[in-house]
Amino acid sequence: MNTTKGISHTDLVENHSDYLLSFAMTKLNDLDLAKDLVQDTLVSALTKLDTFEKRSKLRTWLTSILNRKIIDHWRKAETRYTDPISSFFDQDEKKGHWLMEKSASGNFETIVDDISKQETMTELSDCLDTLPAKWRGIIASKFLEEKESEQICNDFDITSSNLWVIMHRAKLLLRDCLKNKWI
Repeated sequence: MNTTKGISHTDLVENHSDYLLSFAMTKLNDLDLAKDLVQDTLVSALTKLDTFEKRSKLRTWLTSILNRKIIDHWRKAETRYTDPISSFFDQDEKKGHWLMEKSASGNFETIVDDISKQETMTELSDCLDTLPAKWRGIIASKFLEEKESEQICNDFDITSSNLWVIMHRAKLLLRDCLKNKWI
């Protein structure tokens, strides 16, 4: 069995390929293309596994690679679409573009931004998981549920000054975690 950095190549493929395919399908809605990009992602990951620094979860790293592959695919598709020669030879004679139809705004940059935001949310979720359970609950109550500070203090049986200390420390930890993931 071939392993790199304690990660079995077989386990990497078996444990993550279904998730990656599902993720790709939510972005592409084309099974053959999704399979191709997942395969490219796994080949890429296996060849670069020795560079994986374990600063994030393996699945997060793989998803990030897949996201980049999807973005690269869309960029290539965008280039083909804007090339007048490829438009001239359009077999379907459709004026629309499949990528633009996927976006409510019809803007390629918006689609790329949406993927980046989703990737950021995945990283943020991973960083939130590193916080103590009580801190996670307080952060979720304040920023996701948008509860008032007084209600949070009552829910967690803490003082208002303790609330602000916890929020400040949690923000610092989240900032450092995200900074480490993006370096």
